[in-house]
Amino acid sequence: MNELLSVSRRRFLQTSGFLSIAFSMPVSLKIGSALASDGSQLHGDLRGNPMLDSWIQINADGTVRMLIGKVELGQGIVTAFAQIVADELDVDIGRLDIVSGDTFLSPDQGTTAGSNSMPAGYGALRMAAAEARQVMLELASQNLGVPASELSVSDGTVTGPDGAEATYWDLITGEELHREISGTATPKTADQHTIVGQSIGRLDIPGMMTGEPTFLHDLRPEGMVHGYIVRPPTYDASLVDVDTSAAEGLPGVIAVVRNGSFLGVVAERPEQAISAGEMLNQMAEWNVPANLPGNDNIYDWLLAQDAIVKQTKDEPRNGGPEAARTMEATYYRPYHMHGSLGTSAAIATLGDDEVMTIQTHSQSVFATAEAIAGMLGVDLDKVRCQHVQGSGCYGHNMADDAAADAALLAREVPGRPVRLQYTRDQEHRWEPYGSAMVIKTRAGVDEDGNVLDFEHDVWSTPHGLRPSGNPARLLPARYLDPPFEDIGIPENSGGPPNYNTARNAIADYSFPGHVVTDHYVPQIPLRVSSTRGLGAFANIFADESFMDELAVDAGVDTLEYRLRHTDDQRALDVMNAAAEKFGWASFERRENHGRGFAYARYKNYAALSAVALEVEVNPRNGRIRVIRAATAADAGEIVNPDGLTNQIEGGLIQMLSWALKEEVRFDDTRVQSNDWASYPILTFSEVPTVETVLINRPGEPYLGAGETMTGQAAAAVANAVYDAIGIRLRRVPFTPSAVQSALRS
Repeated sequence: MNELLSVSRRRFLQTSGFLSIAFSMPVSLKIGSALASDGSQLHGDLRGNPMLDSWIQINADGTVRMLIGKVELGQGIVTAFAQIVADELDVDIGRLDIVSGDTFLSPDQGTTAGSNSMPAGYGALRMAAAEARQVMLELASQNLGVPASELSVSDGTVTGPDGAEATYWDLITGEELHREISGTATPKTADQHTIVGQSIGRLDIPGMMTGEPTFLHDLRPEGMVHGYIVRPPTYDASLVDVDTSAAEGLPGVIAVVRNGSFLGVVAERPEQAISAGEMLNQMAEWNVPANLPGNDNIYDWLLAQDAIVKQTKDEPRNGGPEAARTMEATYYRPYHMHGSLGTSAAIATLGDDEVMTIQTHSQSVFATAEAIAGMLGVDLDKVRCQHVQGSGCYGHNMADDAAADAALLAREVPGRPVRLQYTRDQEHRWEPYGSAMVIKTRAGVDEDGNVLDFEHDVWSTPHGLRPSGNPARLLPARYLDPPFEDIGIPENSGGPPNYNTARNAIADYSFPGHVVTDHYVPQIPLRVSSTRGLGAFANIFADESFMDELAVDAGVDTLEYRLRHTDDQRALDVMNAAAEKFGWASFERRENHGRGFAYARYKNYAALSAVALEVEVNPRNGRIRVIRAATAADAGEIVNPDGLTNQIEGGLIQMLSWALKEEVRFDDTRVQSNDWASYPILTFSEVPTVETVLINRPGEPYLGAGETMTGQAAAAVANAVYDAIGIRLRRVPFTPSAVQSALRS
């Protein structure tokens, strides 16, 4: 039996009915900023989950259970949360037993997304841990006969001034932590932290290195069978007819499931499920419309649609001199994939109690459970989602679809765990992509080239269509009979300036006149949803490329040009740190080599980061090689320096891949990028040397860092290519053919 499930089930029996997904090593915004302005209300997560033991439990065996709704996606969030709890409770981090993302056990903290887990999630957890420590000190005070103010704590052992001791696990005799959180405890200050701020190794890594079943794909529950889904040829195709008899007669086939245009197989072994699925695919007759614009026409299509126009910044210059000259440029971003190296998977089991239990690597277990319950037509308490790690994702990938597909198949074989894992072709062609975008920039400058008026116009389709409790946003639900058709395309581009299409459309500089206009197109020719940074990638790419063009026009060093257009000290610190680490001032010029620079503050209020990098361009074959990069980041108070470094470096590398190679290709009927040859990504040998400078701000809010390095990488490469060979690249990706075309023109 699978070790992870075996351990979990044993713990379920031993620890008062809790199922634990445990790691092999037991695993701020300022807190006030997550509270009401008068400080009288609890953090939002605490208001929804007010019981103290729904967050922290102290067990008689000397362990401390930490329950969280946020989930591990490879970003290290569970380790960071563990550091906060261990620090606040004064226990060794090794005592923590962590339950993460179980919809029947964990507090609902919403979706793990948007570089928002630390800023939004830590406050509730820290307050809960601080209050648990306060309760334990009160118990110890009564037990030892010493005022709580005279007690000290080390690894859960409370010591009085006379040396008398009592441990947390001895003091807990019943339900002392089963109380509503009052919010009266005082969390520690930054100078009192001993674990926060340290590069604690990720708690889940040792298990991965020693082959423990960490990932969902590793699980093999007893009695498991295998599923396979037969997808239509394209989004709007419908199943006309299919003869299922031959597939049903194949060895090992348990069930062929047809419901409307949904077609799937359950078999004893994976190869049997695939063989039956391939046979069904050959037998199926589909109605296939040709209604897509194609990747070569997508930018013209975007500009031609009726858009919902909204000015996200409307601060034109009031008077003053006429601009000496005006510059304009247009930039393009194609559809991008998540491109997860491991395809999405799920295991679903319909139990005797009629509860559908689903192991999933979804980022939004609570909202996805609600959507699946709606799809199945059952009450929410009949669907339980348990998060287990999967392949890294960067937003809404196919994890939720796999959970829904597995549930539909499991419904047909009660009591049997159904494992479903997509093929590479299915993952590539059906995942929700990052939306294509067009950005037009325009600037009026004075005689010295300084910006007087800056305009930014962006066109794009939606960037966020997570399940959010809506069955129609689960891929298989669209093909059922009757289908769930209303996916609820947002009627506007979302909340204030930093959401969706317009994320980071406001350049992080002080311009006398500054106007940003969002042209939101509420249509989706290709399936799209949240992908790393939403609109930030293209908006930053455009603005930071355009700043370089303005600097060149002004005859000013591109770094100096940026510095002169901001008075934000934190921005200045980040830019100067990246430049110093890179050696900007001492850069030695070589033929076909160039340097580029870019900076942004994610969402205009979160983490700040900058990159300087060097490229070599081969004019004969058009190949761009990024040789080295230096980054700097300010994410507020640092919880885990190594984790933060990994986030910055990982973001940079993925964005280099988007900039240099990635583009979803499609014709008028279907997506054609169905493997790594038709959708190439950066390879290990192409990853440059990266050096990172972290700027720590003890006591300052946690700003989140997962998406702070987005469009800067693409802009820095484009700027470096111009510096190297004098051509401007304004359309991603910068492929060899694109470089050669620019050289010819």
